[in-house]
Amino acid sequence: MALIRLEAPKQYYATSSLVIGYALCSSLLAVINKFAITKFNYPGLLTALQYLTSAVGVWVLGKLGFLHHDPFTVETAKKFLPAAIVFYLAIFTNTNLLRHANVDTFIVFRSLTPLLVAIADTAFRKQPCPSKLTFLSLVIILGGAVGYVATDNGFTLTAYSWAFAYLVTITTEMVYIKHMVTNLGLNTWGFVFYNNLLSLMMAPLFWVITGEYADVFASIASSSGGDLFEPVAFSAVSLSCVFGLLISFFGFAARKAISATAFTVTGVVNKFLTVAINVCIWDKHATPFGLVCLLFTLAGGVLYQQSVTGGAGNASNQRESKQMDSKNDDDPERADE
Repeated sequence: MALIRLEAPKQYYATSSLVIGYALCSSLLAVINKFAITKFNYPGLLTALQYLTSAVGVWVLGKLGFLHHDPFTVETAKKFLPAAIVFYLAIFTNTNLLRHANVDTFIVFRSLTPLLVAIADTAFRKQPCPSKLTFLSLVIILGGAVGYVATDNGFTLTAYSWAFAYLVTITTEMVYIKHMVTNLGLNTWGFVFYNNLLSLMMAPLFWVITGEYADVFASIASSSGGDLFEPVAFSAVSLSCVFGLLISFFGFAARKAISATAFTVTGVVNKFLTVAINVCIWDKHATPFGLVCLLFTLAGGVLYQQSVTGGAGNASNQRESKQMDSKNDDDPERADE
C-alpha cells in the first residue's frame, strides 16, 4: 500500500510534466515559426533544417534506447512516399503562409479544416451527414472565418493563395493519407522518422523548382553572409528546429498518458494560448474585430470537438478529430499537429 501511495504522486507529476510540455510546445511553435521565417527568409531551407533535426533526433534517440522506431527499408519508403509528398506540401505551404501572413490568419485557416474534412468525408468516403450540433459548429467556424477575412487589413493575394493551398494539402492528408499510412503498420516514431527523412530527401527538388537555391547561394557568397549567419536568425531557426522535435515527443507521450478527451481539450486551449502570446509579444496580429472573429472560429472548434466525441457512434469522427489536434500546428504538428 505504501508503495502504491508513493507511485501515485510520481505518476501525477510525470503526467503533468508531459501535458505542460506539450501545451508550451504547441502554443509557442506557430509563433516561433513566424519569428524564424521573419528573420530567416528561406522557407524551403528552414523546413529542410526542421526535417533534418527531427529525423536525426529520432535516429539518435533510437540508438540510445530512449525510443523505438521502424527501421528504414526501401520497400516501405516506396509505399510511404505519397504520404510524405503530401506531408511535405502541407509543411511547405504552412511555412509560406506564415511568411506572408500573421499567426492569426494561419490559425483561422487551420480551424477551417473540420469543415472541409466533413464535406470530403460525406462526398468521397460516404460517411453520414454531420449531426445538427456538428453542423452548427461548422457554421460558426465558417462565419468566424468569413468575418476575419472580411476585416483583415493585412489581406494580400499572395498570403491567401498560400492559405488556400495549405487548406487543400492538410485536408487531403486528413481525409486520405492517414488511412493509407495506417495500413502500413508503422509505429508512432516510425511514422515521424519516415515522414521527416523522406521529406528531407525531397527538399532539394523544391529548392530548384522555387529558385530558392539561387537566393541561398547569393547570400552565402555575399561578404556579410546575408541573414544566414546572423545570431538572431540562427537562434530563431535553432529554436524552431528544437521545438519541432519536442512537440513530436511531448505530443505522442501526452496522448498516451491522458484520455482522448483531455488531449483534445489541451489542444484547443493551446490555440487560445497561441493567440494570447501572439498578441502580447508583437504587433503582427489581427485587428480587435478580427480577433473576435478568430475567437468565434475557435469556439466553433470547441463545439465541433464536443459534437464528435459525444457518442460511440461517432468513433470514426473522433479519430479524425484527434488527428487534427495532434497535427502540427503547426506541425513538423507541426503542421498542428
